Amino acid sequence: METYHDIRIKNFIHGEWVEERGAKTTLLFNPSTGEQIGEVPLSSVAASEQCTESAFAAYDPWRKLPLAKRMAYLFDMRQEIINNEETLAMAIAVDQAKHISEARGEVRRIVEIFEIACSIPSLLQGETLQGISTNISGRVIKEPLGVYGGVAPFNFPALVFAWFVPFAIGVGNTFIFKPSTQSPLFMQKTGEIFQTIKLPPGVVNIIHGNRTIPGTWYDDRRISGVCLVGSSPTATAMAEACGRGGKRSMLLGGAKNILVAMEDVQPDLFIENFIHSCFGSAGQRCLAGSIVAVVPEVYDMLLEKMIQAGKNVKTGDACDPDVYMGPVISAQAKEKIENYIEIGIKEGSTLVLDGRNPEVPEKNRNGYFVGPTIFADVTPCRTIAKEEIFGPVVSVMRIKDIDDALAIIRAQPFGNGACIFTQNQYYTEHFISEANVGMVGINVGICAPHPYLPFGGIKDSHLGTNKVQGKDGIDFFTQNKIATVRVAPPSGHYVGSAGATTQDSSEQPTVRSCVAS
Repeated sequence: METYHDIRIKNFIHGEWVEERGAKTTLLFNPSTGEQIGEVPLSSVAASEQCTESAFAAYDPWRKLPLAKRMAYLFDMRQEIINNEETLAMAIAVDQAKHISEARGEVRRIVEIFEIACSIPSLLQGETLQGISTNISGRVIKEPLGVYGGVAPFNFPALVFAWFVPFAIGVGNTFIFKPSTQSPLFMQKTGEIFQTIKLPPGVVNIIHGNRTIPGTWYDDRRISGVCLVGSSPTATAMAEACGRGGKRSMLLGGAKNILVAMEDVQPDLFIENFIHSCFGSAGQRCLAGSIVAVVPEVYDMLLEKMIQAGKNVKTGDACDPDVYMGPVISAQAKEKIENYIEIGIKEGSTLVLDGRNPEVPEKNRNGYFVGPTIFADVTPCRTIAKEEIFGPVVSVMRIKDIDDALAIIRAQPFGNGACIFTQNQYYTEHFISEANVGMVGINVGICAPHPYLPFGGIKDSHLGTNKVQGKDGIDFFTQNKIATVRVAPPSGHYVGSAGATTQDSSEQPTVRSCVAS
């Protein structure tokens, strides 16, 4: 197995690995051990400009490349991801500390997204309207816009890459990708794949750094659009900057997702989904369950089962196959989550399962671990029920009925996802209709749509024009050009607006009588 020590992350600019002389760096850690494993550059404005110049220069030849040849690169990329699945998954498990089983699942999911992107020739087809007027038709053509920039969070380094890059470059754009400085290893490995398949220089550039990098995009006329998955405050700031700069934006923000359990819930199904939703990826995902709302008829029974299931979750090294949940991303994240636990206690919620200082193997004693944490008797006004914690902390609420749950959802500024557990068709349809979130789940704990369909929330969870993946991804990365076409006949055969054909008198044919002489 590859060892991860003394890693020096580099930028990938115009098809080559580049180390910027004199660039500041930030340290890279393995969250499972707390061990420093490398350094990541904090690239300068000059390096960002270099990426933009490269992508802009590559755009015109890339968009003119026949569609079939662009698709061939996507097919090759998909195959190389499959060939390197374990290497890519391990890179995610090491610096992002997503458990290796989930890291493998993330890589398999991006293969599925690439398969959707490989159907771009069908998704890219335009429209034609015949017979607008005599000999006039209208045509809608989907075209690329130019250079896009994208910013990824630490928690899904592979998935966010797949949401942005294959759709953007498949339709003919070029792309500048900025990974999180906390989880850059996946993109380091992906840059090697770009070299293996001989992706033309400049089609995808990778640059590492802080907010200085996207800060160079907003006023640059060569940049057509900006994408982000991150926090809502960051998305809001970027939306404002994109608006001033006239950029398209696709910005996915924070979340506070709810799982609703009705009186006809199937307990075993609920607990299985509860564990995966609330404690998978250590709660560090935008569709993690954060609030569990339960009707009185099953509240005590489900709470007892949730506590026992949480106690059974084994926490430890993300690369250990016998572990269910790895650490959180950093010492700062651990401290923030533990502060929220203290706030929950001080505000009067009942801590029924304390995840602070979980038992982990000796080699992981310096890792950033927070175990499953459950609060009972939480009310909607409590801080832990309102703010995004981004960790394995669950607030359990007692609700009167389905409309009580829907009122809680409506009051949330976030609008990412909500799930209900029921066998009742009325509850199902009422919930789908009235839950004002972007993604709804029925008897599932994570309501992530399949890559065929758009992914994204509403309200403070999503800003910008489109959601990711599916047809929304195509629409965001293309613009509609409208052609109005009059079919002109050969010279001397003009068809007037009344439909009559006019010809030069000198060209009038001789009319011969059919009467026998």
